Amino acid sequence: MSGTGPSLDAVVVGAGPAGLMAAERLASAGFRVVVCERMASPARKLLMAGRGGLNLTHSEPIDRLLERYGPAAARLEPAVRAFPSDALIDWCGGLGVETFVGSSGRVFPKEMKASPLLRAWLRRLASLSVTIRPRLTWRGFSGPSGMVFDGPNGAETITPAVSVLALGGASWPRLGADGGWTVPLTEAGVGVEPLAPANSGFAIEWSPIFRERFAGSPLKRVALTFEGRTARGEAMVTAGGIEGGLIYLFSSALRQAIERQGEARPTLDLRPDLAVDALAERLAAPRGKRSFSTHLAKTASLPPAAIALLREAGELPADPRELAGRIKALPLRLTAVFGLDRAISTAGGVRLDEVDGDFMLAHRPGTYVVGEMLDWEAPTGGYLLHACLATGRFAGEAAARRLAQLAEGRAPILDSTSRGTPS
Repeated sequence: MSGTGPSLDAVVVGAGPAGLMAAERLASAGFRVVVCERMASPARKLLMAGRGGLNLTHSEPIDRLLERYGPAAARLEPAVRAFPSDALIDWCGGLGVETFVGSSGRVFPKEMKASPLLRAWLRRLASLSVTIRPRLTWRGFSGPSGMVFDGPNGAETITPAVSVLALGGASWPRLGADGGWTVPLTEAGVGVEPLAPANSGFAIEWSPIFRERFAGSPLKRVALTFEGRTARGEAMVTAGGIEGGLIYLFSSALRQAIERQGEARPTLDLRPDLAVDALAERLAAPRGKRSFSTHLAKTASLPPAAIALLREAGELPADPRELAGRIKALPLRLTAVFGLDRAISTAGGVRLDEVDGDFMLAHRPGTYVVGEMLDWEAPTGGYLLHACLATGRFAGEAAARRLAQLAEGRAPILDSTSRGTPS
């Protein structure tokens, strides 16, 4: 598959959820599709996510769901509205995968695994004659439509009529997405925001005793407040800091604060279901011969890790109301973001002003960018996978329309210096 003219209809680079969805839509429209994947097998990160149950999407109203994408919501909205949660659930059903809505509103496959869904999906793609070629690493562009790869047999140029880049972010690099695509895209003149950890933990300088005794301890039914925003959830103490779903909700704001000023100082409410006055009244109960830790455990219902956290913040106040205030607003000092190798997802990527409404590169007509390669982020809860599938589907359908226009000799020609404006 090399040469100067288009030798097949479409190449999708990356066999993750966004890439496989783009391939499915292109093939469903009757076009020949090859998916190139640098790993030996497809969708490794999807399989890893499935170990935690595979959160497919969220059942909340679509307007609320879109808010989770923050500043990128307006650009992602057409794709997400075209493939809302109900449609995603129906798509799973079409693969023979039943789903259920959990108590938190999150949507999961009933088997709580990714492998049955992936196997069914790959069977569908095979029935559509989609070819998946493993161990091909994308190295950049060649000419107006050529794609250069390194493979088992050396360098190879594939020249499709359209291409979809779905190479993921840079989190969990051992699973395939290492962010190496930023170099060839930057060299090609595409604007790329630096990749950074999203949905990641943060470093806290614990005392040696606390780190040794409480690393791995959960903090359940707590609340975090930062920059005027408060949310409830759960977190986990680690040897190097703190992570977990509650922390991920604030990941973007905490990361940006550290970038600006070298640290972030949220507060943790260890008893969000109890008002300060009520808590102070409980703490004022006679202690008798009980130790202070036992008194806190009995009157405030605090587990050992929470009590130790209070001590990490300094000497405990003797006054019940001051102590209640410490419990309700325990200061944390976050000094760094955990690295990309430990992050669930990635912030940064191809700037959204580099693609048109169909996610096609303005610099390179016929090349689309989808999924985590784009500069957006969202918390965990189904929002990550949903947007990857939605953008892959949206771009795949747009690429199919372009192929149909090419076949009819009426595809728009774009000036490479424009931003999606027909020349």
